[in-house]
Amino acid sequence: MLHLRLLVPADRTDEVVRTVERTVGTAHLAVVPGAARDPLGDLVMCDVAREAGDELISDLRALGIDDIGSITVENIDLTLSRRAEEAEEAAPGEGADAVLWEQLEDVTHEESTLSLTYLAFLSLATMIAACGVVLDNAILIVGAMAVGPEFGPLAGVCTALVQRAPRLAWRSLVAVVGGFAVAMVLTTAFGLLMDAFGLFTRSMLEAERANTSFIWNPDPFSLVVAVLAGVAGMLSLTSSRSGALVGVAISVTTVPAAANAAVALGYGDFDQVWGSSSQLLLNLAGILVAGTLTLVAQKALWALSQRRQIRRRGQSGSPGRVDRTGPGGVAADTGSTPPA
Repeated sequence: MLHLRLLVPADRTDEVVRTVERTVGTAHLAVVPGAARDPLGDLVMCDVAREAGDELISDLRALGIDDIGSITVENIDLTLSRRAEEAEEAAPGEGADAVLWEQLEDVTHEESTLSLTYLAFLSLATMIAACGVVLDNAILIVGAMAVGPEFGPLAGVCTALVQRAPRLAWRSLVAVVGGFAVAMVLTTAFGLLMDAFGLFTRSMLEAERANTSFIWNPDPFSLVVAVLAGVAGMLSLTSSRSGALVGVAISVTTVPAAANAAVALGYGDFDQVWGSSSQLLLNLAGILVAGTLTLVAQKALWALSQRRQIRRRGQSGSPGRVDRTGPGGVAADTGSTPPA
């Protein structure tokens, strides 16, 4: 379940309440008149099944509540309520398959900013990976993959393509391209500095590296893994299972490839520069294509699932919604449908 907290001008409260009431899958509607001070108005709260959340949020935004008031959405970890169970059963689809597009756009927008923090994490990850490729140390490579924040803007591009949001697409592309460009320049300088201190040598880079030579030798498996990681990454974002993103991060060779290319550039080893750059581009392309197709498929399958459930409910004669009215015409939870 999701919990919505709305700050609404008093003259729009009835309209918002009606919108909540007609949305299948809502429960625990409460109105506190005059509770809001900034902006001035009423406080409206309700719970909604995750599978109905995107519809309700879209309807509220269509009313302009995000402009004249506010819409706050929180995940509910535990709800002990018969009404909540009824709301989840009434809502079409399954909560685990639902995609909150507003939330996805907000998350990817936040993570797709070319900020100093983003550049710092990506540059540090690339430098750690540089140490890993020169020392042929797989542990350092895995650590660098986990530190790298590049999946955020990649997910932003996928979301922008599906939602047709050109500003988000441009912002995300700038973060991806600009981030890797800055990280690789800094890592090249880092490699030359390490060479000056005698910690890196050209012979170490060009030696047979059993653990890390795959980084600059892309093969069909590179694309296969990138595609699988792109699918898993988007599923983890849309299902709010962020823990899976760590596995996604350490399964693709984006940061290590950028690091190998940067160090090789400092030594003028253009064969490794070309191979590593190809590996980087192959992984980025695989993630973008797979992530976009995953969102398209989720959108289509969710719409199909909703239509089937609504059709089954109509054939069985199950009620599509539960009416809720309270004293004085104010909506409230009663736990029963008023008599006709």
